[in-house]
Amino acid sequence: MAEVAQRSGPPPSWSDIPWDLAGHVLRLLPACADRAHFAAVCPQWRAAARQLALPPPLPLVALPDGTFYSLPYGKPFRFPGFGCAGYKIAACGSWLVFPRDDGCFLVDPFAGATVELPALSRVRLRPPNAVAKYTTVEGAMGRLCHPYVTWMHLKDMDNVPMIRKLILCSPNLVAAFVGIGRTSQILVCQPGASSWSVRANDPCNIFEDMAFYQEKLYALSHYEDLTVMNIGQHPRTGDPQVSQIGKVIRSDRVVLPLDGICRKKLYLVESRGTLLMVRRKVYLREINDMILAGRSEFEVFEADFKHSQWVNVTALGDDQMLFLGRWCSRAVSASQNGMSGDLIFFLDDMQDVRNYTFEDTSVSVYNMRTSEVSSPLPMVWKHQMIPASWLFPWN
Repeated sequence: MAEVAQRSGPPPSWSDIPWDLAGHVLRLLPACADRAHFAAVCPQWRAAARQLALPPPLPLVALPDGTFYSLPYGKPFRFPGFGCAGYKIAACGSWLVFPRDDGCFLVDPFAGATVELPALSRVRLRPPNAVAKYTTVEGAMGRLCHPYVTWMHLKDMDNVPMIRKLILCSPNLVAAFVGIGRTSQILVCQPGASSWSVRANDPCNIFEDMAFYQEKLYALSHYEDLTVMNIGQHPRTGDPQVSQIGKVIRSDRVVLPLDGICRKKLYLVESRGTLLMVRRKVYLREINDMILAGRSEFEVFEADFKHSQWVNVTALGDDQMLFLGRWCSRAVSASQNGMSGDLIFFLDDMQDVRNYTFEDTSVSVYNMRTSEVSSPLPMVWKHQMIPASWLFPWN
């Protein structure tokens, strides 16, 4: 019997697997944590994870205590070298917003990048000579804003305007809702600039969400009106500023009662080249003199710009999922992550009602095909961590 030929040289190493095979493995790992573990094996695998063209991973859930969850796992983790604790809000995409004195700065925990933003005390008015106007009405207590509330009136109030929502639209444009209570105005700036820009005489609004869509900024009001803003440049500094503004959709102003049996939250999301408004209804119940959040229902509408209206859609499609949050919402491919479409993942992040579980909260999923809500993910955190946000590593 012939002797078996001895293999010459050392056995092949796992680090030498072909890149096409590495790409096949990575495409089977939709979780951000799994891809990070793959990249940590050796320099060759790390290079493959960074350089291969891969579908985006599933988003992370970030909590303000510095912990993160990687879907679909229920074990929290932290980023090495930067705790991420204490963020104020998320700036949509991969950025977290941290307060600093009178301003804030952005941090991308994936890239370790930081972006400085101007202080809210440094706002360039347009026009520069804008002033707050008031009128006195017989029988009214105090002065009334005339003809409506503007940025100049917000500045006159005792409370300090705060950032309600912020998005990094592009490397050269940041937009924010800044206001007091539910009333706010839209400010824009360039990262690293010395000041914000505001149209000081425009009416403030109860803005719910905004999105940067086809190189224009869109803002959605509580009354479901959609406003579009064209962004221009300051003639001397080149800093961004709102050059034109107008209503593109005037809704039928369906407003749910703030203290009735349900409340609503609106989201603005781009999905496959269309702009969607998602209306979430949260039904309330009273237990021991406390108002608690119960079941949620969702309706999805597409912006029909030609006819200036919202058109109801009953399905997202087999390949689309939505991830909704107060700070950040995105549409994600379902098939690339081995999941079903027509799913809406949402966070219980409404500020004015307590979660029905009293102490704990989590990620819930609404199925548009069955209208059922489930909580299949094994991640749970204390309800005090309500500013939880989605983070999308590929931005």
